Amino acid sequence: MFYYLYTVFGHENVLFNLFRYITFRTAGALLTALFISFVCGPTLIRWLKSLQAQGQPIRDDGPASHLLTKQGTPTMGGSLILFALTLSTLLWANLSNGYIWIVLFVTLGFGSIGALDDYLKLTKQNTKGLSGRHKLLLQVLITILAGYGTMQLGDPSLATSTSVPFFKNILINLSWFYLPFIVFVVVGSSNAVNLTDGLDGLAIGPVMIVAACFCLISYLVGNHVFSNYLQIVFVPGTGELAIFCGALIGAGLGFLWYNAPPAMVFMGDTGSLAAGGALGMVSVITKHEFVLAIVGGLFVIEAVSVILQVGYFKLSGGKRVFLMAPIHHHFEKKGWSEPTIVFRFWIIAVVLALVGLSTLKLR
Repeated sequence: MFYYLYTVFGHENVLFNLFRYITFRTAGALLTALFISFVCGPTLIRWLKSLQAQGQPIRDDGPASHLLTKQGTPTMGGSLILFALTLSTLLWANLSNGYIWIVLFVTLGFGSIGALDDYLKLTKQNTKGLSGRHKLLLQVLITILAGYGTMQLGDPSLATSTSVPFFKNILINLSWFYLPFIVFVVVGSSNAVNLTDGLDGLAIGPVMIVAACFCLISYLVGNHVFSNYLQIVFVPGTGELAIFCGALIGAGLGFLWYNAPPAMVFMGDTGSLAAGGALGMVSVITKHEFVLAIVGGLFVIEAVSVILQVGYFKLSGGKRVFLMAPIHHHFEKKGWSEPTIVFRFWIIAVVLALVGLSTLKLR
């Protein structure tokens, strides 16, 4: 919306020229999403509490402390993130940019799947909501539509290619396999964030860190001068995704205000599936899918810990690699306090983000 003001009044008033710049609009999107979260957060939490008398169902086989400290806390707080993120993006982004609509489609689509899952958990009052098969099927369908749209929007020479970290001007053309690759990246990212969301503030911190990385990557990839200097792939139009990522950071900060220990509200699958799917889709559009695996390495670690636990349990006849999976619960079982786990995992996320960003220059 604000970009439209530049196109109409920019030649008459220099003030409106500010809306031309992606950097200005990114900062505006971040602050707007943060403001919306602060204004709407208390009302939303009160409303969720009124609807959820018993709060989010707590796993019986989880850490015993959760039955005491988390019982009665409402879930579906991710709806606050989605509202602030979407409204801020619509206000500050160039809405003629197709990539913005694709990312919003994935974000809101995955958020709707998560909301349905959370709703079923609440109505059944157990931790089993939407079946894994149905959840996965819906995620795959949304991603296929978004992936196909991305391939049609971009440069045909780049449509089925992905870049390789640490190597300059090297693109791998995956041809017909690229669409399944997109599905793997986006659905995998979404569920990895979902698995990480198990402690107060644990998931939203790394989400904001990864969003900050891709805010920079989107801007650089969409700028011909910078992409040429860094010798990274140039994808016209992706600079607008920096505004979306800025809005995600602002919405995340606003949510963290209420999710910091002890949490007033949980993100739920509504937020975690949406945030993970959004980050995965941004990485696909910017052709930096492998960099996502680095900067979002904490999410990868959490997902791998579950895969190892389940696989070893089945192969060994009941033995476990970890005391409990995902791995953050393993450290809870070992006696680490919740804030200690959260802050140390955030440190790991920051280090991995710096490693991932270094790939932009080390080519």
